[in-house]
Amino acid sequence: MNHFILTPFFLDRPERGLDELVEANWLINRPILPVGSPQERMVFLYRPLARMVAAALAKGQRPISVAGDCCTSIAMLAGLEQAGVRPTLIWFDAHGDFNTWQTTPSGFLGGMPLAMGVGRGEQTIVQGVGLTPLPEAQVILTDARDLDAAEREALAASGVVHLPHVTDLLDYALPEGPLYVHFDTDVLTPTVAPAMNYPAAGGATAAELKGVFRHLAETGRVTAVSLSAWNPALDHDGRSRRVAMELLHELIRP
Repeated sequence: MNHFILTPFFLDRPERGLDELVEANWLINRPILPVGSPQERMVFLYRPLARMVAAALAKGQRPISVAGDCCTSIAMLAGLEQAGVRPTLIWFDAHGDFNTWQTTPSGFLGGMPLAMGVGRGEQTIVQGVGLTPLPEAQVILTDARDLDAAEREALAASGVVHLPHVTDLLDYALPEGPLYVHFDTDVLTPTVAPAMNYPAAGGATAAELKGVFRHLAETGRVTAVSLSAWNPALDHDGRSRRVAMELLHELIRP
């Protein structure tokens, strides 16, 4: 059984447009956040999410996180760890999210979660939720067509497996054990899903991603999923929401 958890935030800021996604039996993670830095506030946001993930797994359910950004993946990993699960992480994203304070040209925290999750750079959130960083060799990053220069160098020198095209996963020998799939919707080409904060030219078509998601679903080993959503304020015709949610359900079908 799938267990949906909505965190209607973009980093530490509420993203009210995501509330429209809520269906019966969904949990909403919306704690009151204290005054502090974004990282400190996100610790208070992610601790309950990690607990919800661990509780779902303890009940034999598969946690499905939907949120406005990729940093919630840290809470997902923490919840999985609390439940005794150390998965292979498959990360679908137009960007690498592998920046640190030393490599980022923008200082954008949302460009750092994958690096944080493997123990690089900013660690306030990682330590705050009690996550033991995931070994880099347990991470598969696919697409990441839009990388900053120093980020590209760091990724190339890391233990992360980088598959430049999502369809490369169809021929890749996945490791044994549980899989955690993180799906940033900007991995899709902007012509298919345009309502993105940081669109990048190129990317996967819906048909390509559907085939890859079906392939992963058929392994029977997808233990957890997180979705980093489109920007609801930019989704004037609902197209980005529609295609993203259809693809999510392809990944988590029985």
